[in-house]
Amino acid sequence: MEHHLEAVETLILSILVLYVGAVLTRRIGFLSRNSIPPAVTGGLLCSILVAFIFGVWELKITFDTALRDLLLLVFFSTIGLTARLRLLVAGGKALVLLLVIAVGFLVLQNSTGVLLALGFDAHPAMGLFAGSISFAGGHGTAIAWGNEAAKAGFAVAGDVGIAFATFGLIAGGVIGGPIAERLIRRHRLQASSDEGSAKSAAAEARAGGQVSVDDVLGTIFLLALCVGLGDQVNKLLFAEGVLLPGFLTAMVVGIVLTNLADARGRQVNDMVIDLFGDVSLRIFLAISLMSMDLLILAQAMGPMLIVLFVQVTLMTFIAVFIVFRVMGRDYDAAIISSGFAGLGLGATPVAIGNMQAVTSKHGPSPKAFLVVPLVGAFFIDIANALVIKFFLGLPMFQV
Repeated sequence: MEHHLEAVETLILSILVLYVGAVLTRRIGFLSRNSIPPAVTGGLLCSILVAFIFGVWELKITFDTALRDLLLLVFFSTIGLTARLRLLVAGGKALVLLLVIAVGFLVLQNSTGVLLALGFDAHPAMGLFAGSISFAGGHGTAIAWGNEAAKAGFAVAGDVGIAFATFGLIAGGVIGGPIAERLIRRHRLQASSDEGSAKSAAAEARAGGQVSVDDVLGTIFLLALCVGLGDQVNKLLFAEGVLLPGFLTAMVVGIVLTNLADARGRQVNDMVIDLFGDVSLRIFLAISLMSMDLLILAQAMGPMLIVLFVQVTLMTFIAVFIVFRVMGRDYDAAIISSGFAGLGLGATPVAIGNMQAVTSKHGPSPKAFLVVPLVGAFFIDIANALVIKFFLGLPMFQV
């Protein structure tokens, strides 16, 4: 027996899931200390309940996920609309160095995933879901490539990718803080607070800004352009044999639009864009996680935990021995290492959460809060898509 929830019912349930997750996160110390998103807490609880209902009453609950797919495009559009070239230039040498490390890490993460997949007698393509598709890419990339994998005959790839992305989200939030704390204590590092106070004042001024109806309508118009034009670009590329996930082209259109606006002296309201991004991400995650098929995932839990352990160990090594040293072995480098752990295993919000947790105790790091979000919000998704395409072009993936 099956019960299908339509789009509106799915939306209502996803918001309830977010509220439940927020309550649990506040009341459970482990979740609060490690900044686990309410969407993850509530979404996983819902998926467990769905699996329980099926196991006891054999009632299979399914969800209309069309809204989830649209929210994915909206979220990445908001990332593109906040990626200004002048900020990228301001990142300077540190931004270039961190990007080089990130690209190398993506290749290493995928190579590790492929080797683990071969060790478990799985198709090498599944190794990419045990690599940068799920961990560095996060839920959005896992779902996007999961849909493509399903068309190629890998029906469970999407669920596996979401599971790895969820594990990575949690792991990235758990190890980021301890990595920075260890580096700070071991090297006796201290923050320089001069620039930090100015940054805090600017943030407070922005938080007190006003939002008008015109700002909201203008933002909706820009987001619609990103999604619509991105879809047209994707169709043109597909006709030429170039296959890219829809979220990537939507994000690129957003980058073009916001920089054209800057060149013409027009301003877009970042506060409204951030709000749309936050809302779309939360509901997107809630729908993704609450619709996850845990019964399928339970069959492969052992290999998944092994993959998670190996990838977390690799991430920790890279953050401590590569990122910290290349970025200057100072306080900023320690904070960047904490953020990079969030990027490599979870997502940009995890990276920012890691850095905020550490800097709230030890002092501000303007350099880290400039470089890490730029790499996470602008470069890493594009680089990840190119790296994934490179791996898929290798002979072993054509079998």
